[in-house]
Amino acid sequence: MLLGVDTGGTFTDFVLLTASGVRLHKTLSTPDAPERAILAGIRELDLESAVAAGALRIVHGSTVATNAALERKGVRTAYVANAGLADVLTLGRQHRRELYVLTPSAEPPPVAAELCLEIPARLDAEGHEQVPLEPAAIDSLLAELERLAPEAVAINLLYAWMDPRHEIELEAAIRDASGGRRFVSRSSFVLPQYREYERGIATWLNAWLGPRVEGYLRRLKARLEPCRLAIMQSSGGTMEAEVASQRAVNLLVSGPAGGLAGAAAVAAASGIDRLLTFDMGGTSTDVALIDGEPELTTEGRLGPWPVAVPMLDIHTIGAGGGSIAHIDAGGALKVGPESAGADPGPACYGRGGRAATVTDAHVVLGRLPADAALGGSLALDEDSARRAVAAVAEALATDMETAARGILRVANEHMAQALRVMSIERGRDPRDLVLCCFGGAGGLHLCDLAESLGMARAMIPSFAGVLSALGMLVARPERQLLRTLSRNLEDLDRNAVEAARDELLAAGRKELEEEGQDPNTLQEEIFLELRYRGQAFALALPFDTDRRALEAAFHELHRSRYGHALATPVELVNIRVRLRAMGQDVALPDVAAGEADTAPIRTRMAGVSEGVAVYPRESLVRGQRITGPALLIEPTATSMIAHGWEAVVDAKGNLLLERHS
Repeated sequence: MLLGVDTGGTFTDFVLLTASGVRLHKTLSTPDAPERAILAGIRELDLESAVAAGALRIVHGSTVATNAALERKGVRTAYVANAGLADVLTLGRQHRRELYVLTPSAEPPPVAAELCLEIPARLDAEGHEQVPLEPAAIDSLLAELERLAPEAVAINLLYAWMDPRHEIELEAAIRDASGGRRFVSRSSFVLPQYREYERGIATWLNAWLGPRVEGYLRRLKARLEPCRLAIMQSSGGTMEAEVASQRAVNLLVSGPAGGLAGAAAVAAASGIDRLLTFDMGGTSTDVALIDGEPELTTEGRLGPWPVAVPMLDIHTIGAGGGSIAHIDAGGALKVGPESAGADPGPACYGRGGRAATVTDAHVVLGRLPADAALGGSLALDEDSARRAVAAVAEALATDMETAARGILRVANEHMAQALRVMSIERGRDPRDLVLCCFGGAGGLHLCDLAESLGMARAMIPSFAGVLSALGMLVARPERQLLRTLSRNLEDLDRNAVEAARDELLAAGRKELEEEGQDPNTLQEEIFLELRYRGQAFALALPFDTDRRALEAAFHELHRSRYGHALATPVELVNIRVRLRAMGQDVALPDVAAGEADTAPIRTRMAGVSEGVAVYPRESLVRGQRITGPALLIEPTATSMIAHGWEAVVDAKGNLLLERHS
């Protein structure tokens, strides 16, 4: 049996795949110890005997690294650099968040000055040793680490991506001196490429978050023995938990990556491959674009820091079902980014929450029927929701329904702007795409968001409320490896490039074979990253050793991407390899044909005098058409088909929506 688990800020989602079909489940998250919610869900699914027998394979999307980073709860970490370069992470790129603010607030440095250490060893730009790494220098560094007592150490030496011997020697010495107690992260392992600042930040993040991730995965794995546990990477592939515990920086968008994998798979079953997606959970909304498959970036960010490891191109904002509505000092209505989370949660959860949230606004307006059960089991407390929203209405000197509509309009505008960032600002016309929602709250905002972007087509996928957990099951075991070559294209050495390719492929194959993957089924993707001399960023092209063909292809790609090509010499920067094993074949069940229910129950909704039809999703049949306004209820999500929209149920149970007015 296969179990996909996605830990969110409010709910932890489960999708269980067995020989007899698919089971879905949600349970409230336990942010202080995420493994508690996972173990509770396994109990509620009656899987404890399967765990004991090792009859379950689990794929997990974890938010431990992300939450620890955003909450600045990494461990005490020392940073080791070459002599004279200890302040690289503090200086950064000198970017200003607000260009015209003359007195910007100071951003705390990633590593405090007293924890930034130097080692007198040096390679030159060709990778040749200029200053050797002496035993006395190592002893001095070890003594300083003993005095400072960090829990983790990040090592980032110049040109270590060319020759990692100094870093490897330091890593071994630090591990030996601490008896293996200190978590050690070196740049030649985490991100072997040029740019000492970006490489240093990735190495520091890996060290700073590493003990948190390693401890969590060790505890979880111990409770799940002898079952195999795989973890979703930010790039959309999986790796075994033992490997993931050393690569915290590769897990920063682990959960959202599962959602994209699930969206791509479910949409493909309906013949749709161009999507604009938004995953709206209880705490945040993740927005992305899929053109054939989810797009990757090496220019991602987490808070103020660049994250140069490969990750899916996802834009995250603090707008979710639990986002809190409040009035600012100027009397304006604001929604988020503060969230009620899982505990106490929105007021309508009946767990002590008093602040009005987006979910409470839906309850007040009847978009979430009072008799619905969130997550399949959490009963709604309508009276508490109305009291919370009434407080906002009083502050705004308006009525309760107007206040609730205002909360939703503000939340929708936050999400619409995020959707514009991932479409219009990237040169993509959203009207050419299908808007796809998932997450427990996404379906309630789908039509409003599509209309705000001028989109006429939308989709509510099967398993929308737990799509990230489903994505864990369809994701493929994967490795992405990179090496900086940094040479003029006119000096391309075919043998050197092919040797670098072969080394990366061999390393990736070895790691995947150790996970039990069949080496004969691995899919290879190899890219060369090129740029004009003097540019800061590169474009990726399929691997080729024909210099003239590469140069022509680069000019054409640059022209199509930026509207022009230059007569400037071209540089080969990096070689990148992506190896993927065969994924799990998850066949979505077909929806049966039959007679549609012509007399659905009706419920009140603000602004609709005769009430709206309510359809249990499990009762829908293939080809059934639903004209809005209508509500669609399922155990893991609620969706609204707005006035002017019509939905049709396809063979796989996906609802395909079109706007007619």
